This record gives sequence, structure tokens and C-alpha cells, in this order.
Amino acid sequence: MYHGENNYGSQTYEEQYDAIRGMNTYIAKVFGWMFIGLLLTAAVGLYVSGNINLVVAIATNPILLFGLFIAEIVMVVVLSARITKLSYGAAIGLFLAYALINGLTFSIIFLAYTSGSIATAFGTTAITFGIMCVYGYFTRADLTRFRTLLFMGLIGVLVLSVVNIFLGSSSIDWLISIVSLFVFLGLTAYDMQRLKAFYFGTEGNSALRNNLGIIGALRLYLDFINLFLTILRFVGGRNSR
Repeated sequence: MYHGENNYGSQTYEEQYDAIRGMNTYIAKVFGWMFIGLLLTAAVGLYVSGNINLVVAIATNPILLFGLFIAEIVMVVVLSARITKLSYGAAIGLFLAYALINGLTFSIIFLAYTSGSIATAFGTTAITFGIMCVYGYFTRADLTRFRTLLFMGLIGVLVLSVVNIFLGSSSIDWLISIVSLFVFLGLTAYDMQRLKAFYFGTEGNSALRNNLGIIGALRLYLDFINLFLTILRFVGGRNSR
């Protein structure tokens, strides 16, 4: 399907320049979709958070809340498993639907935390996310060697989070936040580097390249969201209402 990264071989300077320019255009398009997803999530979350009754209905209805989470997982699985089979429009539609549903659950976050703490967390996230993207773009290190470690860290975070639902330990919560921070910083750099592999590895197959770009946008979107939530746990001030 796709393999390797940028290998210019014996290309002339002009050919290398065109290849790099094409890759940068591709990456910019992927980031464009990621930002659209983030804007959609924020817009839906802010709108819903303005309706207290609707937020309460979401937060206090376990079946509805669980259903939203299940729907999000299903969309991610379908996008990841069927990305080479889906049309470009269907891939975009699933991604945007995921961002919209995530906005519903995010309405609880907007209501629980002060606007100042959310702004601080967002600004900090944007800076750190940007730094890791730049690193992932320019580094010559093969970040795939850290993939297993990052995946294990992610599984560890999920397991600890489930366990801590029952324990309610502040120490475990702090450990989860620390591990999450490093895991999602690493994943941001890794996923950024993978965009280059998507571009060069598809070898001119524009349909596959575009679809993989949506997967790239989804991954970066998830990295940003999870990094934001992690930082919010450090700096977030909760509303007293």
C-alpha cells in the first residue's frame, strides 16, 4: 500500500524541488482538514454548552454518553480499516461526523472549566503541538522505532484511567497526566513524519494519497485533542457553578 519515506535517489535538483513542494502542499491540505475538524468540534461544543439542559442531558444519561463514545470508536475503526476502500468524500464525511460528535462530549469540558483556563490550555497546546510537528517534519531520525513504546504508553494510560475510575486516586491521576503528556507529544512527532511517508510511499496514486491524508488529519486531530485535555488537567481551573 505505502512504504518508506522520501527517497530522491538520482533525481535532479528541479525534480527534488518539485517533490518537496508537492509534499508541502499535501501536508498543508492535511492540516487544513485537521483545523476544520477542530473548529467544528469547538463550535459544536460551545453551542451545546450554552444550553444547560442539553449538557445535563448528555452528562447524566449514561446510555447516551456511552453511545456517543461507541459511535466515535466505530468511526475511527471504520476510517482506519477501510480507508483504501472508501471514496474520498466518504472519508471526509466520517472524519467530520467524528469531529461533530466529539463536540457534543466536549460541551461538558466547556462547562466544567473556566474560559481562562481553557484559553491557556489551548495556547499551550498549540505551541507544544507546533514544536513537535516541526520536529517530526525535519528530524532525520526514524520515529517508527518508538511506535511500540508509544503504543504501550497509550494502552497504559487507558488501563490506568479505567482503574482510577474506581480508585479515585489523585496520585494515579497525576501519573496518568504525566504519561499522557509524553505519549501524545511523541505521537504528534511520529504522525507528522508519517505524512511524509504517506506522500512519497503512495507513488503518485492520488486517490490513495488523498484518503491517507484524511487518516493523517484524524491522527493529528486526535493528538491535538488529547494533548489539550492533558494540559487542561494541569492548568485547568474548574467553574464553581
